[in-house]
Amino acid sequence: MTAITLRRALLSVSDKAGLVDLGRALAARGVELVSTGGTAGALREAGLAVKDISELTGFPEMMDGRVKTLHPKVHGGLLAVRDNPEHAAAMAEHAIGAIDLVVVNLYPFEATVAKGAARDEIIENIDIGGPSMVRSAAKNHAYVTIVTDPADYPALLAELEAGDGATGYDFRRRMAGKAYAATAAYDSMISQWFAFADQGETFPETLAITGRRATTLRYGENPHQAAALYTPVGPHGRGIAQAEQVQGKELSYNNYNDADAALELCAEFRGQDPAVVIVKHANPCGVAQGASLLEAWHGALQCDSVSAFGGIVAVNRELDGATAAAICEIFTEVVVAPSATPEALAAFARKKNLRLLLTGDLPDPRRPGLQVKPITGGLLVQTRDNGAISASDLKVVTQRAPTEQELKDCLFAWTVARHVKSNAIVYAKDGITAGIGAGQMNRRDSSRIAATKAAEAAQTYGWAQSRTVGSAVASDAFFPFADGLLAAAEAGATAVIQPGGSIRDDEVIAAADAAGLAMVFTGMRHFRH
Repeated sequence: MTAITLRRALLSVSDKAGLVDLGRALAARGVELVSTGGTAGALREAGLAVKDISELTGFPEMMDGRVKTLHPKVHGGLLAVRDNPEHAAAMAEHAIGAIDLVVVNLYPFEATVAKGAARDEIIENIDIGGPSMVRSAAKNHAYVTIVTDPADYPALLAELEAGDGATGYDFRRRMAGKAYAATAAYDSMISQWFAFADQGETFPETLAITGRRATTLRYGENPHQAAALYTPVGPHGRGIAQAEQVQGKELSYNNYNDADAALELCAEFRGQDPAVVIVKHANPCGVAQGASLLEAWHGALQCDSVSAFGGIVAVNRELDGATAAAICEIFTEVVVAPSATPEALAAFARKKNLRLLLTGDLPDPRRPGLQVKPITGGLLVQTRDNGAISASDLKVVTQRAPTEQELKDCLFAWTVARHVKSNAIVYAKDGITAGIGAGQMNRRDSSRIAATKAAEAAQTYGWAQSRTVGSAVASDAFFPFADGLLAAAEAGATAVIQPGGSIRDDEVIAAADAAGLAMVFTGMRHFRH
């Protein structure tokens, strides 16, 4: 059961990369090549002798190729236990020859869906015979070698070289495991297409989720935890996982998590004025828009320069040299940008450990999708928080309506607040965050923490007063009591944006009126835990 010499190989691939070289190497070792359709044609064009599958089975391909390998002479040759006398007798009685190697990759279902093909074409690209051969060969890996990935052809040839034309059990077992992962991922893509695209379900009865390992990481959130990065199998958007790392140390688990938070918030400003986002521990600690990225950088940094140390920076447009040089003045873990000028690259090159990620674009913040969170014994699944509001959606609930500038600041603060961990409070003025309070157990403390940070910034930079004076304040959920709102008023805020919906809304509105605040309700909450 250890070394199995290859005498017959069945090849049937959609991806022809490396096929001819593999065929030549196998033929040079005297391995008989059996093949189907286009695979056989490609091998013959290279001058290789190939037996058609119909010649092996004695049965023609039919029904537009839907039926060709689903035959006892194929699956008997794959599934037979070679040292079982009954199996051997059955093979002899029915003239079934053993198949020692199967090289199969499946119909391009994912690519067919991705190109926007019609339903009939998508259905035709659901492979039936391929997965059946893969599963049969993988099950019988004690005797049969299965290869499903062209990237493994060199490993197969190296195994044959080392084994004088034979494969070892450990190699076959490893390839079998990879083969079952391939068919599982393939079926997962098909089930997702049926559920989401074809039938319009949001939460199918069975949710098949598969990922392909992109890389293993040094460790997880903490050094005693192991970690890896996976990307979805099937059509998916681009983000941090697909970004090009231009320079710097290997990204850690926390780097990926924080960089994703920075990119998601920065994407809110896609196509808008220059914007800079600084994130620390998955929470924004400074966000600003300005006439230039450099101006926006200084605004974002001044919100909380203490927290910005060792943080993640994301920008919404090509990164220029002056901004890159300014970023390099403090310790920064990761910088995320759609692209960077040669001057910016040169500035960062002097900071060897700084990681620079280029995304090529910013994701659509309103895109659909599901978010999955493991809990003990289950998975929590929800749709993405892609809800959005505009000025026309706001309801003025106080005696005083916000001014045009207050309204603009309210919407900016609201945009940031939806990316701050709950309970979230964000003060903003003139397109710059003045103070951010995150992750507190009550909203009043978040209001006070944000105001304290703003006061510290004023002291650090020698301003006459805190930027919370004359600012707008956003709350990700309603104020259950007036205390959080009054804390914002004490800090100098003049306008408030919040969802509303508390049983004490009237009390909170009355407190806002008494303080001379303008307040608008969004009718939409943005908890982020």
